[in-house]
Amino acid sequence: MKRFTVYTTLMGTVTDINQDKGSFTIKCRSGDEILVYVGRETQFNFLQNLDGVTRDRVPNPENFNASEPSQLVTKYIQLNHLIVLQGVYQEHDSQKHYDARIVTLLNSPEGDYLFEQTHWWITQIARLADSWLGYLFPNKQTYEIDDFSLYRTNLNIIGLPTDDTIQECATLSRLIYGLSSAYLLTGGERYISAARAGVQYQRETFRSLTADGKRCFWAFGKRKTEYSYQLYMRSLNDDDRDTIPLYEQIYALAGLAQYYRITLDWEVRDDIHRTIRTFNDFFVDPESEYGKHAYGDYFSHLDYVDFTWDSPALGHNQARKNWNSIGDHIPAYLINLILALEPLPVTDHGHEEIRKFVEICKKILKTTSTIIVDKFPDPDPSVPFVNERFFRDWKPDHNWRWQQNRAVIGHNLKIAWNLTRCANYFYSLAAQSANDNEQEAEESKQLANKLMKLAEKLGANMAKVGVDVFRGGIFDTLERNPHNEMPLEFPWLNTKDFWQQEQAVLAYLILHGCSNEEEDQKKEYLQLAREMATFWNLFFLDQDNKGVFFRVSESGDAITTGNFGQKGGHAISGYHAFELNYLAHIYISTYVLKEPFCLYFKPNANCRQRSINVLPDFVKPNTLEVSRINIDGTEQESIDPDNFQLELGEREFKLGSEAEIIVELKPKLEVK
Repeated sequence: MKRFTVYTTLMGTVTDINQDKGSFTIKCRSGDEILVYVGRETQFNFLQNLDGVTRDRVPNPENFNASEPSQLVTKYIQLNHLIVLQGVYQEHDSQKHYDARIVTLLNSPEGDYLFEQTHWWITQIARLADSWLGYLFPNKQTYEIDDFSLYRTNLNIIGLPTDDTIQECATLSRLIYGLSSAYLLTGGERYISAARAGVQYQRETFRSLTADGKRCFWAFGKRKTEYSYQLYMRSLNDDDRDTIPLYEQIYALAGLAQYYRITLDWEVRDDIHRTIRTFNDFFVDPESEYGKHAYGDYFSHLDYVDFTWDSPALGHNQARKNWNSIGDHIPAYLINLILALEPLPVTDHGHEEIRKFVEICKKILKTTSTIIVDKFPDPDPSVPFVNERFFRDWKPDHNWRWQQNRAVIGHNLKIAWNLTRCANYFYSLAAQSANDNEQEAEESKQLANKLMKLAEKLGANMAKVGVDVFRGGIFDTLERNPHNEMPLEFPWLNTKDFWQQEQAVLAYLILHGCSNEEEDQKKEYLQLAREMATFWNLFFLDQDNKGVFFRVSESGDAITTGNFGQKGGHAISGYHAFELNYLAHIYISTYVLKEPFCLYFKPNANCRQRSINVLPDFVKPNTLEVSRINIDGTEQESIDPDNFQLELGEREFKLGSEAEIIVELKPKLEVK
């Protein structure tokens, strides 16, 4: 090649430094070592959070001259540190040259990753929550957000309303999830106040009960017309138009379940219960191979007119099953719901009904996770991806619209992340049953091992084919069977989407903490998590508008054309970024730093329960313990560190008021 130049990003670890020449060498994940030159115009920056704080605390060497490349290298570049470079790569004949123009440093002077500081993700979730409330309620000067009729799904790049006045139910629920998560991490009164108002608006505006009041469907959305409002029960999204897609009903529960964890609001739990009855009465496959009560084997769509899954009117969605109809139950609501209800709450009302409800939820969890591990992996060992769309008999559907025979990298990592969480749950069940029911304990352990094995396989596979080994980050979509005689074939471009980066960070963090593999592999998962967190924090945070970009190029440049410039939309509104902040903080504290962290709860005055469960996620036995409990500003003296169910007694809690509960959880040193 002659006179070839390209601007590109590189991510790698410093392996050699030549201070006199103002150069250094990095080793990328690909294994390639690249000599990097620093010039007089090269900028050295530190990774920045949404708080806008400059984190350069490196002291100047004696007689430091910032215009000398050699002195910049001396000051900032350290061996074995991961760094990110943006610059110009050139090739001419046999010569190759890379000039760095922006060098981003990721570590404090002590060598710690900035995004592993205990306040990093708390700061980010608070700034995101403040931004969303500012976008939606610009004239609200108080902490009381009480009018969600102003809510808009579609917002432009700077957070202003677009011409489309649609309010999507599932998108609103995602925002409620984000606000609830912000409260769980920060205890910010404004966030729970806004979440409460959002829950009330969702229930009053979009809930549709069956005639017997036992089942609930959620409307797709509501749009303002010239003189009134129009409610749409059927979906308006292109892939699902004029149907009732299960994933929209699932995500209508995401915010409700997270809010319920904090408040124990019995009306919210009742609506969740009604919706799950809808799943089991309308979407379930009545002839499933997974048993007579196959809670968890669900079709993906219903005909809006006759509420059947096999209507010809469904077209390409007729009698289909997919990742969303099976797997999305787990992260959207099931884990949070089971965490809230198991152990069974102490209650003076409806205890038996809650017990039966929990058993149904556990059946759904077991069936969905079993289906994923049984049906999703490709029978061809040379294909590193799962199948994602299926006919009724679980034969893969490789001709569905845009998906065809293609793999979404984020879905593979989402499966790795959630199967690890489920494995933790079944390991816990095995430990609980060990003394009382050896057969049940062994079955739970075998299922956990099976789930963990697939999670580990997908995590390792995606590191080989889904990770950008030169720039960092996760690619979007790949052909499952490349036909271009290359390792990778992109159906469109080699872009990267924000929600897929979230799945990567969480998958590799939890695999680091919970995998059954050798320590070297667990360290590799941690390194992958750090690289993914670097790419997220550097390229997906919209520093100007304190939000998140949906899509970036391979080098991290924000793509803001078309719908990708919006801050709303059903994929981006208040869910994935908040979920990442919430769980990254918990996972890093638990599995990386091994340091305590706090969660905040606020049971409603009319919650009807006399206990609250505070475990933050499905974890293996002997992972966490309760180290401190504060109720309305009073430290509790008597604490059982292994009891994650706090009783709400009349002496300790002022029944009739909303007590603020702060629970500090501490990782146990003997985590295995």
